[in-house]
Amino acid sequence: MAIGEKIGKDIIEAMKARDSFRTETLRMVKSALKSKEIDKRSALTESEELGVLQTMVKQRKDAAEQFAKGNRPELAQKEQDEIKMLEAYMPQTASEEEIRAVVQGALHTMANDGAKPGPKDMGPAMRVVQQRIMADGLHVDNKLVSSIVKEELTKG
Repeated sequence: MAIGEKIGKDIIEAMKARDSFRTETLRMVKSALKSKEIDKRSALTESEELGVLQTMVKQRKDAAEQFAKGNRPELAQKEQDEIKMLEAYMPQTASEEEIRAVVQGALHTMANDGAKPGPKDMGPAMRVVQQRIMADGLHVDNKLVSSIVKEELTKG
């Protein structure tokens, strides 16, 4: 079942349960998906729906961080609750160990093609790693991938 369809059904369930927070959050998601669909002028694919959700999660993380800095813990908590709800509709993200294995494999391949990659090879290494992640169909936090690649390149 597509993400949009599942959200539509969950909105109805939340309304029946009189769960206003869940209803509002899911309506916000449905609205964002519909807006993207209108901009595209055709139905969204599963990966495009996932992209919208990832963008919304990133926005919520940034907002929660700003609220925490601004000494507004209640608003930061609300954003965290929304993040948890949105992440329930997203595929499970890869663990740090899985990402590290992909990174090490990519760097090993790069080393076999020529000289051992170092910190100056961050760009090419990230491209190879991203291609492998997409090929494996993994869902990852790109900040984590970047930090792992940087760490592996500096091990030298």
